[in-house]
Amino acid sequence: MKIALLGPPGSGKGTQGAMLRESFSIPHISSGDLLRAAVEAGSELGDQAKGYMDKGQLVPSELVIGMIRERVAENDCTGGYLLDGFPRTVEQAEKLESMVGANGHAVDHVVALEVEEDKVVERLSGRRSCPECGRLYHVSFQPPRSDGICDDCGAELMIRDDDREETIRKRLEVYRRQTAPLLDFYEKAAILRIVDGDAAPAEVAEQVLAAVREEDD
Repeated sequence: MKIALLGPPGSGKGTQGAMLRESFSIPHISSGDLLRAAVEAGSELGDQAKGYMDKGQLVPSELVIGMIRERVAENDCTGGYLLDGFPRTVEQAEKLESMVGANGHAVDHVVALEVEEDKVVERLSGRRSCPECGRLYHVSFQPPRSDGICDDCGAELMIRDDDREETIRKRLEVYRRQTAPLLDFYEKAAILRIVDGDAAPAEVAEQVLAAVREEDD
């Protein structure tokens, strides 16, 4: 079972990805994790990627897909895998298919989590982090006992730059621009399922599982 999980920042991909990984006993493959691991390991692809990263440039799709191709060739991917947040564009999807799908399709299930923009902003802009111990909070869903103060170490909580509303809305704009054509691409391939990501996590999980199993029927 080869699944691609798509969705904007704050849509709950991490939560649903963990559920899918456990439900189907397949490895969870994140392009960001692969990049960091390859750089740390000093692999040939990692060294090439590091050159772009050190200059503050985007790593070319060919390198990222090359890492994914190597990863899915490992033994634990024999029964399938879960791609988290990748591909992000039609070009990446086409290259992924041509490089990874030589003996079949690179992806045979695509689940897109759909969340209203204002809900995403509420989820992400409410996050607070402790600069000392790293504990995370949310002003609405998981607030600290004392406003703005970490329960564990007493440090003053901070808002990360990525969690500021202006930054969030820019990220959402990029996602919409890149992903709308990608959803059309997978819809034409008849493997796309849209899931309401605004529901409670347990309800979303039920919808995701139902969508994947429906495609297998």
